[in-house]
Amino acid sequence: MTTKEIREKYIKFFTDRGHVETVPSPLVLENDPTTLFTSSGMQQMIPYLKGEKHPLGTRLVDSQLSIRMQDLDEVADNRHLSSFEMLGNWSFGDYFKEDQLSWVWEFLTKEIGFDKEKLYVSVFEGNDIVPKDTESYEIWKKIGVNDTHIHYYDLKKNWWARNGMLPTNMPSGEIGGTTSEIFYDFEEVSHNPEFGSFCHPNCDCGKFLEIGNSVFMCYKKEEYGGLVALPQKNVDFGGGLERIAAALNNDPDVFQIDMFTGIIKKIETEIGVNYGTDSKKDRDFRIVADHLRTSCSLLAEGILPGNKLHGYALRRLIRRAMFHIHLLGSGISGSSVSHIAEDLRNHYPSVDKNWSFIEENLNLEATRFESALKRGLAKLTHAVSDGIKIDGKVAFDLYQNDGFPLELTMEILSQNGMNFSTEEKNLFESEFEKHKENSRSMSAGIFKGGLENKSDENITKLHTATHLLHAALRKILGEHVGQKGSHITGERLRFDFSYPQKLTDDEIKKVESLVNEKIKEDLTVTFSEMSLDEAIKIGALHFFAEKYGERVKVYSIGPKAGPEINSGRAFSREICGGPHVTHTKDVGGVNIIKQEKIGAGIVRLYASLIN
Repeated sequence: MTTKEIREKYIKFFTDRGHVETVPSPLVLENDPTTLFTSSGMQQMIPYLKGEKHPLGTRLVDSQLSIRMQDLDEVADNRHLSSFEMLGNWSFGDYFKEDQLSWVWEFLTKEIGFDKEKLYVSVFEGNDIVPKDTESYEIWKKIGVNDTHIHYYDLKKNWWARNGMLPTNMPSGEIGGTTSEIFYDFEEVSHNPEFGSFCHPNCDCGKFLEIGNSVFMCYKKEEYGGLVALPQKNVDFGGGLERIAAALNNDPDVFQIDMFTGIIKKIETEIGVNYGTDSKKDRDFRIVADHLRTSCSLLAEGILPGNKLHGYALRRLIRRAMFHIHLLGSGISGSSVSHIAEDLRNHYPSVDKNWSFIEENLNLEATRFESALKRGLAKLTHAVSDGIKIDGKVAFDLYQNDGFPLELTMEILSQNGMNFSTEEKNLFESEFEKHKENSRSMSAGIFKGGLENKSDENITKLHTATHLLHAALRKILGEHVGQKGSHITGERLRFDFSYPQKLTDDEIKKVESLVNEKIKEDLTVTFSEMSLDEAIKIGALHFFAEKYGERVKVYSIGPKAGPEINSGRAFSREICGGPHVTHTKDVGGVNIIKQEKIGAGIVRLYASLIN
């Protein structure tokens, strides 16, 4: 069964049971500086899990592409990915454990044909903070799961909160809940005793694969440190599409599913070696296939390689893919690497739609790295031949200045009979951590525990400023100008828009003046909730229409924006989720501080608040 068929069956199964399909979030959430990328389908659902009413109702279903860069070093195995598609369904104070567990079991065993004898489940064993989940245990037994296939685990395995936090280290206001996971047993895979003498569903030996997780989101962390019940009992289910497809194939290798085989076959053709015949090269195959998929998905959303935040993450992915193409010994050049990734067009409409943009920028970054690779190789080879000691600091300088990966440094040293010791690797990591800390302190906005108050306030102001800037650009440059992307931190906004060339100094001055004029006019900022069709009819800007659901919020900025929303007199009117100030005077003032031309027909502006 293809991944497309599984996805379609899942969506239909739950819409037949009263769920509304919601449009997935973009990979970069416009106004959530607490996280770099969308890392799960539930990210956009947090307000509704806390009790806010969702415009589409209490039952939702979707399929969300997610990115988890922290898994990058694990991608070389056969089950971890830097991006994955999460099938999700939610209940906001509607159905609970019995319906959820019976439905997910029905979907897996009847709808897509899993052998129930190969499925195992887990439930929470309880502790002095959260009681034992005997309810889920009894439901699984009632469904027909054998006692020997139901396992109890502690908080480390059967508790869910963002960033993998346990109740004791969750920040105040964070929500969480116990979980019940489903695992597939690859019976032909033998247990590896390196992972313990006893194999069980949560063992990491590779015999079992988690394919789904029902989170019963019922708790919130209080200021005094304890957990209290949320005002409603919620369900948040996530099932990895790639893992489900691999399990249906009865193959523990997720890289053998249809999403990846097109890329792998093209690499096989180029290098004359088949995947699965050399474990060392298999690692390279997997990294290339995974990183190209994630890179193309980010490029499809207008993210470009750069030196900060999202752009840096994308640059790292593309360069790491090119490095492992180099290790494969292929003749694939940077200018043609998109040829390897082109099969992704058959699996992702957004990739197909934006292929010319993806192709141009993927090949451009890969070509740049080829030059860096040659420089780094020349420096390293010269140092080795001169007998210069390559320590952790030298290795980091090569990495920082030439984009030369530590893995390649270590491989070349090994080939020349030289050892890169654990101590030197630790020194490299130390230098790298210093670099990350410096970057983190400058990135202003990404926190593990939420937003600082001042940052939160500035983000709201800058969000309204972004709408004013968008409207001003269209007034000054023409109605053909359209938003291509944006990102907001506590210190500045970044706005990408379609325009053939950089703005002149005079144009920037006019745009900035118009924005500040509207701020001084103290225009009211209001929103109305309506259908997407209604929003389009009243002229709300909707350049990301493919990301919206059936019900949307329309924010209007103008003197008659509230009661006369159809009057056409608003200065700005956009489909948006918020948050915004209530009057433009609250923004204070805006200063355009920088502009860049970041691609064919795309200009980027940076602006900050005037205190």
